[in-house]
Amino acid sequence: MAEQDTTTQRATAAVKSRLPVDPSQAFERMSLLDRVSLTARILAVNILPLALLGGGIFYLDSYRAQLLDERYKLARIEAQITAEALAGATRERQEALLIQIGKEQNMRLRMFDAEGLLWADSFALDEPRFTLDDPADDEFGLRFARWLDRMVDTVVAAEPVPDYIEPEAQTAEPWPELVRAQEQGVSQIVLRDAPDGTPVITAAAPVGLNGATLLTTRNAVDITESVRAARSTLGIGVALTLLASILLSLFLARTIVMPLQSLSRAASRVRLGRERDVEVPRLPHRRDEIGLLARSVSDMTEALRERIDATEHFAADVAHEIKNPLASLRSAVDSLGKVEDPDLRAQLIDIASHDVRRIDRLVTEISDASRVDAEISRATFETFDMAELVENLVASREDRGLNQGRPIVMARPATPSFVYGVPMRLERVIENLIDNAVSFSPPGGTIDLAVTNDAECVTLTVCDRGPGIPVEEREKVFRRFHSVRPDEEDFGNHSGLGLAIGRTIAEAHDGSLSVADRPDNAPGACLVLALPEARTGSAALK
Repeated sequence: MAEQDTTTQRATAAVKSRLPVDPSQAFERMSLLDRVSLTARILAVNILPLALLGGGIFYLDSYRAQLLDERYKLARIEAQITAEALAGATRERQEALLIQIGKEQNMRLRMFDAEGLLWADSFALDEPRFTLDDPADDEFGLRFARWLDRMVDTVVAAEPVPDYIEPEAQTAEPWPELVRAQEQGVSQIVLRDAPDGTPVITAAAPVGLNGATLLTTRNAVDITESVRAARSTLGIGVALTLLASILLSLFLARTIVMPLQSLSRAASRVRLGRERDVEVPRLPHRRDEIGLLARSVSDMTEALRERIDATEHFAADVAHEIKNPLASLRSAVDSLGKVEDPDLRAQLIDIASHDVRRIDRLVTEISDASRVDAEISRATFETFDMAELVENLVASREDRGLNQGRPIVMARPATPSFVYGVPMRLERVIENLIDNAVSFSPPGGTIDLAVTNDAECVTLTVCDRGPGIPVEEREKVFRRFHSVRPDEEDFGNHSGLGLAIGRTIAEAHDGSLSVADRPDNAPGACLVLALPEARTGSAALK
């Protein structure tokens, strides 16, 4: 059995693994991102591209390498051409060439003999064409530039470059490029770093066939200055853009986050119920999605308050209405044990039975009234002919004898009167309106029903021939548990919820239920049910 259970679990897991992923579950997995504030997300979205652009500063090293490569080629060519010019020249002519080329190219040129001894130096023969800066005397800007150079070299993992140190010995031995050039007979290039971080390019080339060698030294300050200038320009541009982006992001976050925080605080106060009159900001000046959200939340809160108030009042009314028959029932039951007279006992039993039926009717009506909104919201709406529904209902009442001898006269339009709704619920409203008309009409009094339609709505009018309803009382009849019945009607047969439920159902259908005078000005009242007209064949007008 255990093996079978394991097999079943594996099969179930295999099936689940092949099922498509629910998009909602995919969003739930982003819980880590959901923990980040909206302000931080806006800043990240706007700053990240600029940070990537700023990373281009580090890739200027490729620009520097390209410049150095070009300078290597130039140094090699200069060394070879100079060596050829020096070959075969007299000593005086060689010294003159060293001085002239050093002046024109801002270089230092040194000649070594076959034994590797220095015998001519352009800086000794004439004024030096460049000097290496002492970093200790540099300003803060230059020190920061060198620090930035080192940081870039570290980030891009640049190969280390040896430091340029002027040797004390006046021989070729401290210069490996001289040794290799003399041994291999071809020019050699070496890169070193000056104390101030600028590149020093030395080129060694053999001079003639007697073993002499030439060493050229150039401090390529212009390469460092060019790279630093490009880096500074890019850095300043990125910094200014980054600053502007941060300020704009904070402004955007302020316009989005602060209203949301205000709405959140107001919603929390409403939820906690600590402040009865919490004002949810509506943000009327905002016409964007935040403004729409604020007004929607405000309207929702107001509707919630109205619903809570209605529920509280309804609960109080329910307690009051049930308490009266319960008190009567308790009194009758308590008296039964003390009464010996059979007639009085029968009367008390009738009272108790009446009160039980009244409580049962109240509970049924209260239950119906409390769930009518929810049931309509879940019900399936359909298109039907209002006049046909009323005719069928009137015929059913006639068959069951519910009109108590009051004839019903109905007028219907020549064209179909289609509405969109829940027929069963609207039938309940019409039934209640006819019941009220029967209750208030005198014996033999005619009840007039009329269904009319126009371009926008279908109207059902139910008119009785009773005493009518005063203008000041016409809204009160739609209140819950408000019941004014004819004197001859048994007490407690009506809960006072019928018209209240009817109006709720009508409003749930985007319609209305109201009281009006009879069109012929005769005594009596008219209850008017108006519903939006549905086009023939339409099934989605709500």
